[in-house]
Amino acid sequence: MGIEDLLSHPLLWRGEDTGFAATPAITTGFDALDRYLPGGGWPLAGISEIFIEHYGLGELRVLMPALAALSHRAVEAKKWIVWIAPPFVPYAPALAHHGVDLSRILLVHPPGPKKGSDPKDTLWAVEQAIRSQSSVATLAWVKEADVTALRRLQLGAETHRCWTVLFRPVEAIGQSSPAALRFRLLSGGGSPDRDQAGIQIEIQKCRGRRPKSFLL
Repeated sequence: MGIEDLLSHPLLWRGEDTGFAATPAITTGFDALDRYLPGGGWPLAGISEIFIEHYGLGELRVLMPALAALSHRAVEAKKWIVWIAPPFVPYAPALAHHGVDLSRILLVHPPGPKKGSDPKDTLWAVEQAIRSQSSVATLAWVKEADVTALRRLQLGAETHRCWTVLFRPVEAIGQSSPAALRFRLLSGGGSPDRDQAGIQIEIQKCRGRRPKSFLL
């Protein structure tokens, strides 16, 4: 067993883990990822940032198990899974195939220039979706966000227990952020062969854990 595996072992106690073990979470549906994340899944009390070089790297595939589970919670609670400024129209048959209840999906397209929504309007819409307490999850495609805006979203997500995922361009990965979880996605394990199976996850920040890279 290597040092990284040892440090990531769920039975190993760390002083800095105190307070994070009880963080509310929902399983990702991937054992390798759940074992690494505090609480055993996506943090529900905070924002998660996913950095991608271009759309279609498998960013939605990674979220599907959690989206399916939360969509059924949304039905019972009469709440929504809000998609804000998605670059494409979500493919309904694929969502349904993965068990997502389409009746609880709400699409929001903030106003903006022809090539996409204005970043400020997008961030405003995300904050409203979180603070309205009418959604169990918010997914947003955010081109630009300063640390002040991110801090407001982080606080809102912590307060209202709304799973919030921001898809961001890879150029923003070096920006300071209060997010509970930040990682970069690479298709095909980082291989130039995009047809290669698998998604490489490079975790940049994870509360109570060390950065790690692995293939799903």
